Amino acid sequence: MKNIFKVLAILVLGSTIASCGKFLDRPSEDNYNAANFYQNDEQMMQGVNYLYNSPWYDFQRGFIKIGEVTSGNYYIGNNPYTTLTFNSTDDDLVNMSYSLWAVNGHANTVIDNILAAMKNGSQASEEVANRCIAEALVWKAMAYFYLVRTFGEVPIVHNNTDLLNENYNSIEKRPRSNVYDYIIMTLDKAMDLFAAAQYYKTGGWGNYERIDYYAAEALLSKVYLTKAGLSGSLNSEDLDMAKTYAWDVINNSGRELLPTYSDLFRLTGYNATGECLISWLWENTRNPWTAQNTLQSDLAMQGFDELGDCWGGWGGPTVDLQEAFGVSAKDDPSKRVGEKDSRRKATMMMAGDKYEYFWTDKGGFDYLKFIYDKNNYGKGGPGGQLQCGTGANNVKHLYGDSYDHEQAVGALPENMCNKLPTHILRLADIYLVYAESCLLTGDQSEALDYVNKVRVRAGVDSLKTITYDDIWKERRLELAYEGDRWYDFVRRSYYDVDACIAELKAQKRSCFIGLDDVFKEYIGKDFDYSGSWDASNVVYISSSSIGECWDNPTVTKETFTLPFPTEDVVFNGNLKSDAEAVEVDVYATYSYDYIDED
Repeated sequence: MKNIFKVLAILVLGSTIASCGKFLDRPSEDNYNAANFYQNDEQMMQGVNYLYNSPWYDFQRGFIKIGEVTSGNYYIGNNPYTTLTFNSTDDDLVNMSYSLWAVNGHANTVIDNILAAMKNGSQASEEVANRCIAEALVWKAMAYFYLVRTFGEVPIVHNNTDLLNENYNSIEKRPRSNVYDYIIMTLDKAMDLFAAAQYYKTGGWGNYERIDYYAAEALLSKVYLTKAGLSGSLNSEDLDMAKTYAWDVINNSGRELLPTYSDLFRLTGYNATGECLISWLWENTRNPWTAQNTLQSDLAMQGFDELGDCWGGWGGPTVDLQEAFGVSAKDDPSKRVGEKDSRRKATMMMAGDKYEYFWTDKGGFDYLKFIYDKNNYGKGGPGGQLQCGTGANNVKHLYGDSYDHEQAVGALPENMCNKLPTHILRLADIYLVYAESCLLTGDQSEALDYVNKVRVRAGVDSLKTITYDDIWKERRLELAYEGDRWYDFVRRSYYDVDACIAELKAQKRSCFIGLDDVFKEYIGKDFDYSGSWDASNVVYISSSSIGECWDNPTVTKETFTLPFPTEDVVFNGNLKSDAEAVEVDVYATYSYDYIDED
């Protein structure tokens, strides 16, 4: 909390201003301040732009490690997120917490600045002011949605200035139920403001880039589905609310699934139909640092781009996720010829895979040639050796090489700096939220229909019947590496913790021995795929007698709540894991009445 208060003090004293660029961070503070900015519609929109990137920057690694490594989707070897032995001093966990509190603090300040400007005679229209406040409220709600699902009981920082006038050593945690009510209250207000501004469907500027009414409603539907199990059993009223809001988004927003799944994760065309409801929208600039996407650096193999900033080759899809897709790195690639599920290749690179949308200046990207033809094709790359022991590497969050980036957006990337958006809520997710809430309230027909819509887009056969496990698995395949899987476990653990524990303990989180030799033989000495495939000597490390193994981690009910960072607890004992959360009447204690949507 000490760091949180530093952020809040800076925000209150220095104000929050955004640049004239699209989603860039604010300019130098000697150019503008709260008294002379927010004076017209354009400046109002600029004032909220940076909430789409900069405050979220330090969450990027936590987004992958917590969302994907912890859940058993992503392999990075011996790591607390693999073994589920979380440490309250872990840098990525601390940075994630700091980032989420920063989003909340920045959103509060943007709202205060807009209200002050309107009170002081800004020439901006009330409609645009309402829209921008609503966008800030949605980001605030999103930050709290991550906070409550990650840390459980957390404080509610409703107003920066009021909090600074209090003793931060006495701030109290609120129970999960209070935090969910607060998120719902915040999204309800955002939707009221969007409605007052007649801002239902984005269109026009940015082609669905900005958050609108239906993006807020989509998030609300997912919040209600998550909250439904909080008491230990499923609440039918919450499920009905999740279903109602999801139905409205699906039927009235005008949005559709993008026809080609892999296009969702490209630099251009990713949102032509509005499928990506809420995304982090980055800029390819290092000034300011934090406005850019750096995920390719953490997830791509060495040499994937020309900037010397990729080191993710040692990580990749777990054996467990491969098997969920019905494949294995041990299998002859010829068995995958004609595979139906397009999501597999758009999620993980495997032996024999080639990508026409990466390295377009070189005729496309060939996974095995990149690894093994180190003198010609890969120009050094991984150095002629398979790095990831699971025999596969990541695809999502990669943009390709500099040529790919420049052709798509008209600008070169920089070291640890690209423009690829990061999607954190998509329409396909809402289809599955709707399907799950339908199934849990007895409507199997609707549930089956919307799961099949997701499957058909991916190219797989429609199901004839539907079960909860079908939806559970479909969410995993559809949303892999989008930072969501661990939070599915968290919400299910509220009411079905034994099933979550059993699944995590049964996962294959370890790796293979011997794949490198198989791949080398298969691609041949001339890298022309002239060799044979023989994986008979490949062994999966299933016990410590074979090698270092991370299967069967220790999992308890407490595992699904991560520890609050130590540096926060040191300054405030009320934040300790065993400290009592103080319940309040959320609607009486916190209010957005000071924001007038009329």
